[in-house]
Amino acid sequence: MTPSAFDLHGKVAVVTGGNGGIGLGFARGFAKSGANIAIWSRNLEKSTKAVAELESLGVRAVAFKVDVNIRADIDQAVIDTVAKLGSIDILVANAGINIRKKPEDFSKADWKDVLDTNLTAVFECCQAVYPEMKKRGGGKILTIGSMTSIFGFGITSAYAATKGAVVQLAKSLAVAWGADNIQVNAVLPGWVKTEMTTQSRSIPGLEQQVLQRTPANRWGMESDFEGVAAFLGSAASDFVTGIAIPVDGGFSGTLFIFEPPI
Repeated sequence: MTPSAFDLHGKVAVVTGGNGGIGLGFARGFAKSGANIAIWSRNLEKSTKAVAELESLGVRAVAFKVDVNIRADIDQAVIDTVAKLGSIDILVANAGINIRKKPEDFSKADWKDVLDTNLTAVFECCQAVYPEMKKRGGGKILTIGSMTSIFGFGITSAYAATKGAVVQLAKSLAVAWGADNIQVNAVLPGWVKTEMTTQSRSIPGLEQQVLQRTPANRWGMESDFEGVAAFLGSAASDFVTGIAIPVDGGFSGTLFIFEPPI
């Protein structure tokens, strides 16, 4: 495979929630491979700073204020992105929320808030970009799961339910849209140092437990998602669809790390 298989010049990547954390890591990966970037997020001020950083990498970048829980916002963002950048070739449906409570303490409103943002909005973003991708002869879609796509986590039952669901959504869309040359995959981040995990990292002993179980012996960083972005967003992954790829330093591959003396 030649390096040109990873070339994204002339492509446009949309990243929801792409103004920070893992989303910005994906956006940087696409930009470093030559793609122009559209960030969809509710926080336009934060997105403007991310746009300036991405433009410093030599690509075009734009930001649109989008609430992914409002279908009209999504549909308008598709129109605006195509008008500004010419196409939509890649979508990372990354925007998400979490509510940490014991299952018995969840209200129906709590449950609905998490499912609406983490699952329904992901589906609607995918649905909204589909006509553009089909018209252009193909595209790439990434849904974002987590370690809770694989393991249960007692205080994030709604979050875990949605992250399991987006993996199955990716598989189903891969089947439905494969004939349109649209590849759909899920990425499962491990324990990553972002603003969203600040609260988790304050739990006594958690950081050390993560390190003990992770063969890479460190927490993930935003930059760890640049490579998987370049791969799954490019022609290099044209025969890769309907799978879930952990980016977790090996966390999901081991129960614990123990090396007995030889």
